[in-house]
Amino acid sequence: MNLNKSKWADLSLLLVTLVWGSTFVIVKWAIEDLPPFPFLAIRFAFAFISLLPFLWFQRMHISEGALIQGVSLGVFLFSGYAFQTVGLQYTTASNAGFITGLSVVFVPALVTITTRKLPRPGLVLGITSALIGLAFLSLGDRFQLNKGDIMVLLCALSFALHIFLVGRYAPHTNATVLAAVQILTVSVLSGIFSLLVPQPALHFSSTAWIALLVTAIPATSLAFFVQTKMQQFTTSTHTALIFSMEPVFSAISAFFLAGEILTHKGLFGAGLVLGGMLIAEFTGSENEKLSE
Repeated sequence: MNLNKSKWADLSLLLVTLVWGSTFVIVKWAIEDLPPFPFLAIRFAFAFISLLPFLWFQRMHISEGALIQGVSLGVFLFSGYAFQTVGLQYTTASNAGFITGLSVVFVPALVTITTRKLPRPGLVLGITSALIGLAFLSLGDRFQLNKGDIMVLLCALSFALHIFLVGRYAPHTNATVLAAVQILTVSVLSGIFSLLVPQPALHFSSTAWIALLVTAIPATSLAFFVQTKMQQFTTSTHTALIFSMEPVFSAISAFFLAGEILTHKGLFGAGLVLGGMLIAEFTGSENEKLSE
């Protein structure tokens, strides 16, 4: 694997993580007016529409295999959002934040199981640092398990499977087709659940519309296209480690947009997450793609 391409891929994925973390506060405000499933259905529908012109020019790459792969990615992506949404009703945000971050462990575990090769020591150190950092960043003084945590654990596993499968499919499938199909799948499934699950009244406030427009393109269509394209050049494990920076960027955006102050423990945790990512980055990954 070309080392320069690997570094550019990791940088691009870091920018995607920055976008996701930066929009967290906006989404949190929006779902007070527009419940999560309808919000996801509309957000991903707008994202799919924005990709239609590009999909038209790439229509020769649409095949049965690409459609099956895109739908499977969409199912795991939707299940991650769904389990997280349901789980948050029964657990704390701090528990949910930490457990969702366990995907940074699940992805290398999936790679190890399928390849029967252990990650290199530098990568293990980076993952460990990021996991401890997530605990400091997300958890309160006590971590008490409850029934919602099982749902969020399934969410973390779903996101891990999504990252893992993107790494498997991306090198062999057109990125535009793969991104568009999974985005459409999430929209359709979110719409179905909006009809099946009782919803409070929908209120299309200006905040909700702004959040929909902001998240539809930069945080959805563009973000998932970049992930699909760039995972051709970096590893699934590196991707999961980079995505562990999302709560760090979320905390920074919450400070600037909502005035939320990060505690000293949170700052220490954020530093460990960043340190873990940098350890993995600078210990080299040029041979890891071949092992995955």
